[in-house]
Amino acid sequence: MVKKNPAISIIVPVYKAEAYLHHCVDSLLAQTFTNFEVLLIDDGSPDRSGEICDAYAKKDARVRVFHQPNGGVSVARQRGLDEALGEYTIHADPDDWVEPDMLEELYGKAKEDDADMVICDYYTNDGKVQKHVKQRPSKLDHCTVLHELFQQLHGSCCNKLVKRVCYNKYGVNFPKDLSLCEDLYVNSALLLHDIKVTYVGRAFYHYKQIEGSISNTYSSADIEYLMLLKVKFTKLFSGLADISFVADSFDRNILRSAFWGHYMSNKLFKERFGDYKWKQLKTFVFPMSIVYYLSCHGFYGIMYAVAKALKNKR
Repeated sequence: MVKKNPAISIIVPVYKAEAYLHHCVDSLLAQTFTNFEVLLIDDGSPDRSGEICDAYAKKDARVRVFHQPNGGVSVARQRGLDEALGEYTIHADPDDWVEPDMLEELYGKAKEDDADMVICDYYTNDGKVQKHVKQRPSKLDHCTVLHELFQQLHGSCCNKLVKRVCYNKYGVNFPKDLSLCEDLYVNSALLLHDIKVTYVGRAFYHYKQIEGSISNTYSSADIEYLMLLKVKFTKLFSGLADISFVADSFDRNILRSAFWGHYMSNKLFKERFGDYKWKQLKTFVFPMSIVYYLSCHGFYGIMYAVAKALKNKR
């Protein structure tokens, strides 16, 4: 049986994950810290994922499985949060995996600092290439961390251990209408409040990326979704004196997505992004800052060819 009050609840939304679910769950069950539960939320998966979840529950009492009609990742994450028993929660995606001492290190830091949120670094894994991505905030106050979620910090729930009571205390839920950035939304909503944040300077979580992929698959629908996100986040932050950091972040993402989507003509790209200022564009890493600037001023076709060539050389 699962302990009545496990220290940590690990929430895993599961959909079409039969090819890699074993790797994920096995890494969770191999933790050096043992006082935890794993909540596998089968979100109406049409493959064998649900059967795999049930098999784990039969052989390890720390695993609890919940089957539900498909509602999307945000609904699945919220179901896990509603069912969680742990003092702290953390999320894992079924195509990723974790280091065996992740829970031990994060929970130890949480108790040592009496923290509401513990942030750690993470790895990206693209084929045989593994990169360590630093996530140290410049300061640990909630306002600084909130701003930096829209700059250099990742909005993911997978590298953040969060005290479960905070969700109820501040009325924070995963929005049903979000299929992307639901984790950024929830972490932002938490950090609007004066929660105590701490940091562990190690990477434990392995974020799997598609081998050899480049960001050129965006569509006009993706741009529209980003614009809707901008509106939703602006509403979330309406009580703040200055929310320009939110608009700037989404404007950069909208521009980047439209650029790599490659469905606009030179004229249309200039009409849509011609009013973007150098102040906005210089925040991109050189030489892309120059590429985006020239694209906004009528040279999109040429600049796309240049940027694609630069990516292919990497």
